[in-house]
Amino acid sequence: MIELTSITGLRGKVEIPGDKSISHRCIMLGSIADGTTEVHNFLQGADCRATIDCFRKLGIEIENNGSSVVVHGKGIHGLNAPSEILDVGNSGTTTRLISGILAGQPFDSKLSGDASLNSRPMRRIIEPLTRMGANISSILRNGCAPLYISPGKLTGIHYDSPVASAQVKSCILLAGLYAEGETSVTEPSLSRNHTELMLKEFGADLHSMHELDSTKATVTIRPCQELYGQKITVPGDISSAAYFIAAGLLVPDSEIVIRNTGINPTRAGILKVCEDMGADITLLKQRIEGGEPIADILVRTSRLQGTTVEGDIIPTLIDEIPIIAVMAAMAEGTTVIKDAAELKVKETNRIETVVDNLKAMGCDITATDDGMIIHGGKGLHGATIHTLLDHRIAMAFSIAALVADGTTKILDSHCVDISYPTFYDTFEGLL
Repeated sequence: MIELTSITGLRGKVEIPGDKSISHRCIMLGSIADGTTEVHNFLQGADCRATIDCFRKLGIEIENNGSSVVVHGKGIHGLNAPSEILDVGNSGTTTRLISGILAGQPFDSKLSGDASLNSRPMRRIIEPLTRMGANISSILRNGCAPLYISPGKLTGIHYDSPVASAQVKSCILLAGLYAEGETSVTEPSLSRNHTELMLKEFGADLHSMHELDSTKATVTIRPCQELYGQKITVPGDISSAAYFIAAGLLVPDSEIVIRNTGINPTRAGILKVCEDMGADITLLKQRIEGGEPIADILVRTSRLQGTTVEGDIIPTLIDEIPIIAVMAAMAEGTTVIKDAAELKVKETNRIETVVDNLKAMGCDITATDDGMIIHGGKGLHGATIHTLLDHRIAMAFSIAALVADGTTKILDSHCVDISYPTFYDTFEGLL
């Protein structure tokens, strides 16, 4: 538990840890590539360490030197049968993406995680992988992990995904590396595209397209015999930067520069929402590195206005909705968040956890089936925040505490280790 009170004058520059999504993918693709993959600014969160542990159990030598990691890849067919269950911890990304790779292997494997992970839906990958010819099943027959995967002959399919999900898309594309013929995925709107960008960097035969007069996006991959190790510097994670963006906007007399942050448009929806709310944000030093757009983000205290967050922007900011809700609570007017039913199947049901905790702080907020309605501008007061071990709830409500009257207690605050182990230390550097 940590106790926080209101403050003023956050000032300075911060470096955000490496992007979690990209860090996961570096380990996975590096493991099945030929040669060495060198990764700098790797995120040392619990989820990404779970990915490292899984691939070590699959016979890959991985040197972890803190912010840099070296993966000694053994090629696309170089993984070995694990001698024990692959423990994915709390990581849905690890579970869903590695399942695509394991579906193409000539050995059996089992995946399991903690109680939270083992309650999250896996039918969304089981169904398309099964259509490809994979032998994958839910051991408890409830559509969740633990999962059992045994050898199967994979054939490429065209999959119309009912939701825009980078994890589902990535799982199918990774299985497509081992399938006969083309594999393609069409989404109702484009989800984060880190897998596609990185697969191209590693040498995969892949192409993407948007349908004319539609938001639908299709990506197609062909099997390949060889990927090639890379040198990668992981950009700062905009999902982690979001808390500092919010703090800079909400805490009086603040000016913060968040350096070297990934601003991939499939991830950076929060910047558009901030713009719609009237935020004073400037992008500095914009550039492309390793196929990913990067910038320094300058944030100054602003008077925010309510807005509507809906439709195609939702997949680009799904992890940022808890902190957007906090911003909305402090903004003038009403904010409506909808089309975000995916929040129900995150580490917690984030519609419930956000609404319950903001109500505890005095916010006028109502849950809906696919989001929430927030009547802002009335101020917040200190409360006891029940994170339910959800890292994004802990971080979002830590920001709320900085602008609330009185003292706020964040229970189980250590859960920030999942994605941002140095979160509280970074804030101290701005005081």
